[in-house]
Amino acid sequence: MTTYDDRASLADLTTTADRVRRSVESVIEGKPEVVRLALTVLLAEGHLLIEDVPGVGKTMLAKTLARSIDCSVQRIQFTPDLLPSDITGVSVYDQQRREFEFKPGAIFAQIVIGDEINRASPKTQSALLESMEERQVTVDGATYELPSPFMVVATQNPVEMEGTYPLPEAQRDRFMVRVSVGYPSAEAELQMLDVHGGLSPLDDLQPVAHAHDVVKLIEAVREVYVAEPVRRYVVDLVAATRHHPDLRLGASPRATLHLLRAVKASAALSGRDYVLPDDVQALAAPVLAHRLLPTAQAQLARRTAEQVVGEILQRTPVPSAHAPGEQPPGAGVRGY
Repeated sequence: MTTYDDRASLADLTTTADRVRRSVESVIEGKPEVVRLALTVLLAEGHLLIEDVPGVGKTMLAKTLARSIDCSVQRIQFTPDLLPSDITGVSVYDQQRREFEFKPGAIFAQIVIGDEINRASPKTQSALLESMEERQVTVDGATYELPSPFMVVATQNPVEMEGTYPLPEAQRDRFMVRVSVGYPSAEAELQMLDVHGGLSPLDDLQPVAHAHDVVKLIEAVREVYVAEPVRRYVVDLVAATRHHPDLRLGASPRATLHLLRAVKASAALSGRDYVLPDDVQALAAPVLAHRLLPTAQAQLARRTAEQVVGEILQRTPVPSAHAPGEQPPGAGVRGY
């Protein structure tokens, strides 16, 4: 648990996160909530799925986040002929040394951008499973650790489905958050024309944080305090998805863990070392909705997973700030 003396260091680290946020927002105009979600996923040690129509800046968001941090970046263009070994790497026989040498694939980077992930075959998509969950790659019986921090940012287009392979539930469940960029407002689009009408907005973008800064931020997020009633609130929300009549598949225990990690990162971005129920409510839909499968009847009624999550939020009792006799650190000082 974070102590009172640690809060100044948390504030310093939050300043670093603000620099990254401002850097991304200088390119992604008028979408502060999307940028915050992307940064939340990074600090929560998760992976981000960006799903939207063409031309709204899905790949640009991923590239800008990667460019704002001084770390290794690899971009994978997913196509039907992409092989699993192109992602994980391959062992090549060295005739001079008479032994196999491992050639790392594109997954060996701190930020991996997977563009149009649903255009690759399911076999190739599955090459990401181990790396996203265990942060390691196994090739020919040998296991290789991935660098830290490690984040996969994947994009997909939900409207052009010809020649695509929808992500299976096991793959979608490994993404902490699904986000849609959406169209910009008229003011933001006009500003985009003024600022980015000439050169690429990435040309002048310089890193504002180092990889070790992000590691420190992640370590600070791990220490964010979550009271017992809030933890139970998280469990209750996820459990409610498994019994809702409009869903044929609810959220997994992994979703519970992802939601907890995400709300801790969100609290840290707000300068707090403790989580509020409001943090849970704000992130419930982005973390849970893409894991849920509506029933056929719900689909006919055009009921979306986001609507179901909203209904669950309304029905689930919101806990008090803390359980009787349980006080978060510094509660009297910060008005918890």
